[in-house]
Amino acid sequence: MKRKTSRDGRQLVILTGLSGSGKSTVLKTFEDLDFYCVDNLPVDLIPTFSEMHFGGTSEISRAALLVDAREGAQLTRLPETIRQLHREGLPAELVFIEASEESLLRRYSETRRPHPLGHDRSVREGLRRERVLMDPIRKMADVVIDTTKFNVHELRRFITDRFHSRGKRPLMISLVSFGFRYGIPGDADLVFDVRFLPNPHFIARLRPFSGKDPKVARYIRSFPQTGEFLKRIESLLLFLIPHYIQEGKSYLTVAFGCTGGRHRSVMLAEAVRRALAKHKFPAKVTHRDINK
Repeated sequence: MKRKTSRDGRQLVILTGLSGSGKSTVLKTFEDLDFYCVDNLPVDLIPTFSEMHFGGTSEISRAALLVDAREGAQLTRLPETIRQLHREGLPAELVFIEASEESLLRRYSETRRPHPLGHDRSVREGLRRERVLMDPIRKMADVVIDTTKFNVHELRRFITDRFHSRGKRPLMISLVSFGFRYGIPGDADLVFDVRFLPNPHFIARLRPFSGKDPKVARYIRSFPQTGEFLKRIESLLLFLIPHYIQEGKSYLTVAFGCTGGRHRSVMLAEAVRRALAKHKFPAKVTHRDINK
């Protein structure tokens, strides 16, 4: 189904469904896709939020609202609220998350949490009551997602594939240069030791400058192993990044370490940033130890 957006590209997803079906995972995935997310927004506030969102008065271009059985009796007003938005020409998209009864029972058994509608009844009875309550909403849904056979990673991948912005990579790439004498960055996903390259620190005329200086960069690039390393790193990252995106990974931190974090690691982090940019993968660069 075609994605619903306003003329200026604003998007609003209203997320609902059965308790235990994975709605929290889906909402977290929307958040990772740069949606402004609101959990358990009262149904009566949806029209006000939608009017403000599509009115262009906010910098928020994409939003996701989660509404579920925690609303109690107010949830029965959601179908009319959705119809009201459509009558007003507000292109809200309704996404319904569900799973089989046996799958939901197993999940509740594993977490030992009570069902929102099951305070005076069994989980099975609460689930069946909820399914009846949610049926009119399900029939209105633009997208129905059955998570019975999804694991967490598959569910995130499904949401990412359907809702990420066209032309936008839903992965934040951070390149960090550092010095091993100050320790490896704790948040690094990939660490590359570049101390095998000749060290500009031992060249008196280069020592005062960092790896961002053209003279230092030319010196490091003058060695064939530098070009070979950059070629192999570029190839590796271009292989890995699409797979990380497919798995729903939101952040990737790649660290380059030399002895002091001032010359070789800095130059290589900058070179990798430029290489990724050529392939439309923007990356943020941080030189952690450049001034130490």
